Amino acid sequence: QVQLVASGGGMVQAGGSLRLSCLPSGRNFDTESMGWLRQNPGKDREFVAAITWNGQRTDYADSVRGRFTISRDGAKSTVDLQMNSLKPEDTAVYYCTTDSTTDLKNFYGMDSWGKGTLVTVYL
Repeated sequence: QVQLVASGGGMVQAGGSLRLSCLPSGRNFDTESMGWLRQNPGKDREFVAAITWNGQRTDYADSVRGRFTISRDGAKSTVDLQMNSLKPEDTAVYYCTTDSTTDLKNFYGMDSWGKGTLVTVYL
């Protein structure tokens, strides 16, 4: 199975920025997209952003649109999430995930995932 290693979480004051990075160990034959989910205690995992494997299309949750940018770094073979203008409600454990869908509106990110990285935004 694909192993996903996420990094870049930390503590930041509201209004600040963090950059998360995910390094896949490989690609399953049916993996067509990658993305980020997040979860706070007592809540279900929430979609954050997704990108097609070829990097040509992206999608974002309404709550992060305009503030977060998902991208692929071909040289590093990573999928990154640049998070700007962070808000306390962005506090969560962020998970790097994969999916077999090419329609990012149907991205569930449950095919493969790794250990999440904690993002804490304080006032």
